[in-house]
Amino acid sequence: MKTKNIFGCLVLLLVFWAFPKEVAAQAKYGYLHYDSLLCSMPEYTQAVDGLMGLKVQYEAEAEYNETNFKRLFAEFLQGQKDFPQNIMLKRQRDLQDAMERSIAYRHEADSILRDAEQEMMRPVRAKLDEAIASVGRERGYEFIVNLDGAAFPFLNRGKSEDATPYVKEKLTRK
Repeated sequence: MKTKNIFGCLVLLLVFWAFPKEVAAQAKYGYLHYDSLLCSMPEYTQAVDGLMGLKVQYEAEAEYNETNFKRLFAEFLQGQKDFPQNIMLKRQRDLQDAMERSIAYRHEADSILRDAEQEMMRPVRAKLDEAIASVGRERGYEFIVNLDGAAFPFLNRGKSEDATPYVKEKLTRK
């Protein structure tokens, strides 16, 4: 996210450096809070709900694996004094395998959930990006600044306008 903020600052500097003062004085830009707009979209809520459903499923499976491991470990502790050496070694290997499977499952589930989140959010972000671009074209902005992350601690409100209501209107019309 910081890379985007740095990139945004560099773009602003380039715009004001590249254009003569007269053109820069006429430049009009918008500003908004991207994350707030994103979270207000019904599609975002649907994506988050779907992701939570997946998390619940994976968590239930992980709990099952952990319960199974605890059961095996309790059985091992209970019978270790009675086990012959070869059975005790086999049970230790079984415990090690169960623990490694559980850890591998957690890592795989985390990876799958990250990928699912990106996939679910891709169309939501695309819709928001299109609405922002459309508002930018319609309102004649040179660019629209995302105020999230405090990358722009000051904006001249006389040369800018809050694009949020226009973007919200665009999102509700689609």
